Amino acid sequence: MNNKKKSAGHNIKVRDGEWSFSKIEKNFDKHINTSVPFYEDGHEIISSIATFFLMDKSNCLDIGCSTGTLLNKISNKLNNRNIQYIGLDTEAGMIKEAQKKNKKIKFLNKDFFKTKLKLQDMIISYYTAQFIPSKKRHIFFKKVFNTLEWGGAFVMFEKIRASDARFQDMFTLLYQDFKIDKGHDYSSIIAKSKSLKGILEPFSDNGNLFLLKNAGFKDITPIFQWLSFKGYLCIK
Repeated sequence: MNNKKKSAGHNIKVRDGEWSFSKIEKNFDKHINTSVPFYEDGHEIISSIATFFLMDKSNCLDIGCSTGTLLNKISNKLNNRNIQYIGLDTEAGMIKEAQKKNKKIKFLNKDFFKTKLKLQDMIISYYTAQFIPSKKRHIFFKKVFNTLEWGGAFVMFEKIRASDARFQDMFTLLYQDFKIDKGHDYSSIIAKSKSLKGILEPFSDNGNLFLLKNAGFKDITPIFQWLSFKGYLCIK
């Protein structure tokens, strides 16, 4: 079977079932803004929500921080408050890019599952949990809950599976239209989609809510949705 690397756009080369965030940090920001609908708008929503939970001496954690754009945005918005920010990412290249944006933020090349952390007032997972293997996702949500202060916020954005096959077909086609409008061609869309097989595993909205509630969250509300892309605010 021919499995040569193909372009997913923005000089990112991929193979079927082998998507990786390694060595794409230079092109990541441009690529993600044309791949995830309202990506920067989601940052705006989260940074605004942060004003309710991050006060002087608060702690804020971003799991899967990539190039640090979101934490940098929150830090700039709340620059009059004494807040400790931590960004975690398993890709060293992403952390190096993040460190260039803001030297005051602690960006660490570490795995959330293996990192001991103090209690946080806000934890963010921005399109991160969907890449965690399904069998470990309930452990992820439980650790998030246990790492939050009482009254703290967990903000999660995820791609979700539709509740019905008809809706799923519609969402998939409309998402492809979005990517074409953003400059992607058919071959790069197909190459990216095939590279994510077995790696990007979205749950349904009900599936996410089940795991969040099972982890201990009782107060959960949607804060964003565009077709199969959804944001949640959970308060401990």
